[in-house]
Amino acid sequence: MKKIIYISVVCATLIHADEVNLGTIEVEASLEKEVVKDIHGEDIKSADIAEALFKKSPAISLKRRSGIANDIVIRGQLKDNISVTIDGAKVCGACPNRMDPPISHILANNIDYISINKGPFDVEEFGSLSAGVKITTIKPTKDIHGDINLNAGSFGYQKGAFSLSGGVDKLKFLLSASTESGGQYEDGNGDNFVGQINKNIKNKKVLPSTQYQPQYQDMDAFSKDTVMAKIFWEIADNQELRLSYTANRSDDILYPSSKMDAISDDSDIYNIEYIAKNLGEYSKELNLQVYKTEVTHPMSTQYRMASKMMKFEMTHALSTDMQGAKVKNSFDIENHTIITGLDYSKRNWDGGYYKNSIPFPEAKFHSIYDVDTKNIALFIKDEIKLDKLVLDIGMRYDDTEISTGNIKYQPKDYNQLNGYITAKYNDGDIKYFAGVGKSSRVPDAKELYWVGSMGNSVGTPDLEETVNYEIDLGFEKQFEDFLFKTKIFYSILDDYIAYNSSNKKMMGDNKVSYNAYENVDATMYGIELSGTYVATESIYFDYGVSYQVGEKDNPLKGQVGINMPEISPLKANLALNYYYDDTLNIRAEVIASDSWTDIDYENGEQELDSYAILNLKATKIFAKDYELTIGIDNVLDETYTVSNTYNDLILLAVPNNQVMLLNEPARYFYANLRYKF
Repeated sequence: MKKIIYISVVCATLIHADEVNLGTIEVEASLEKEVVKDIHGEDIKSADIAEALFKKSPAISLKRRSGIANDIVIRGQLKDNISVTIDGAKVCGACPNRMDPPISHILANNIDYISINKGPFDVEEFGSLSAGVKITTIKPTKDIHGDINLNAGSFGYQKGAFSLSGGVDKLKFLLSASTESGGQYEDGNGDNFVGQINKNIKNKKVLPSTQYQPQYQDMDAFSKDTVMAKIFWEIADNQELRLSYTANRSDDILYPSSKMDAISDDSDIYNIEYIAKNLGEYSKELNLQVYKTEVTHPMSTQYRMASKMMKFEMTHALSTDMQGAKVKNSFDIENHTIITGLDYSKRNWDGGYYKNSIPFPEAKFHSIYDVDTKNIALFIKDEIKLDKLVLDIGMRYDDTEISTGNIKYQPKDYNQLNGYITAKYNDGDIKYFAGVGKSSRVPDAKELYWVGSMGNSVGTPDLEETVNYEIDLGFEKQFEDFLFKTKIFYSILDDYIAYNSSNKKMMGDNKVSYNAYENVDATMYGIELSGTYVATESIYFDYGVSYQVGEKDNPLKGQVGINMPEISPLKANLALNYYYDDTLNIRAEVIASDSWTDIDYENGEQELDSYAILNLKATKIFAKDYELTIGIDNVLDETYTVSNTYNDLILLAVPNNQVMLLNEPARYFYANLRYKF
């Protein structure tokens, strides 16, 4: 029994490890490289992966925008500072207002595990400035397997999903599909989306035109359908061809704190991968991958009073597609494991404004004008095993060109050599980690060339790329019944891309942003603590605490403050786990945060109160193949906010620079019934 509990302890510990993993079933051997597999979303109340990660790790903050499709913040970084891949395919959102962040384009049901690599210690991916999120989806099996999930929750949430996997001869297949929808959630005060807007209108923080029209005030908050299909073909004993396709179709997603809602949010992910093993002395594994991701995202004032008052609907329609290829080869020489690779990607981002479905004049009102970001890179990694010490060295050279259809801007070139050195020392019950590295990311199309709906220039065409120089130190100690881990980091950011609300000029009767982004040097540092305590054969505790500080070296132009934006305050995740037997598990968790007072107030951030919420969950397996999960989130029905209002996002506002905060859901009941065969 003690051994079984210890496996559960490892699962919980991994959640807060250097490589964060989500899941509860299989665990591979080595502690440093353990990967927890088989996450099917039974403990997640919706498709929102960001909310699940927020609950699992204290180092991850939630950027709340709606009932689904929310964003994550890692060590005070988000947007393009975090690289997101799904089965190695790089994914980007189309919305410049982050209504469709990359992590929202995959469903929890389809995820095998998620790895979050913090720091500049990944040379395989383009743009991993502060972290890389690698999502690995479930794989086909040779035997016939499948499951059916039925989920229901508060505020009208309902979901149905299934997956089926099997094989014949050298072919394996997988088919997964789901459909779900949810109403407008209420906060702890009993206010749904309409009610939260009403309170802000009453307090004169937002204008009456931002409210939903009467006929739309009771509409659902979202609906979402997904399909994932895979075929794995074993060409030879040492060769395999993998084909996969994922489709996401979301409709009528309400964003109450924004000016517009998403009429739809559709994405398609195509992936082809060829794997050959043991081809010779200098090719232990050869991996060739080609992928394409497409996202379309039209957002509109259709449901708001603004369209009725102005007698026209404003639509902002955007699309982005990413195509890429990667060649990677690994081989061993004595105590060295070497990986070499070539990485290529091209992202196109395009968008424009429409008035009653009629395009605005293209030359003036193209928001993002056919921008291509092309990157080609060479990388090499060398893992050197020296008894108890393992050294890992990586280098990557990036050559990036960014061009736009706007002929007044010449293509921009960025070149950067990045790399890292890490050392891991394993002395049984004690482990040490040290790493120093450099990574970078180029500005995106919004930051460079963004044009507002009034023809106002918002982007800054002469931005430099951001470079991160970072050092991380870690320590882990395994006692008889207690595991303790700590990690600290110190990051120097050269030419960090910040939003400056003071860069405003008058254009007619409208006060608009002009070259709103600028480079500034900054420093960030922080500490993370985590661990697990096995109290009895049936009870264990796990905990995690995260704290970070971020400051600009100098204020932005026209400002005096130096606080960095998005630096979440002290956050703690604490949990009590009760293991009754193989069929029953109960978990009680507390997620708590200090008040948010160190803010970038000149650029729209507001002080937020501290909070502590209690979540309960129980899972019971019966009749061998049936699994029932029931849970209550926010048991005490607290009213609280986790996401701040940095002006880089376009949120509901009036001229006094106050914008609408969006509260978190009130007490939420959910149940998931899963049948496995």
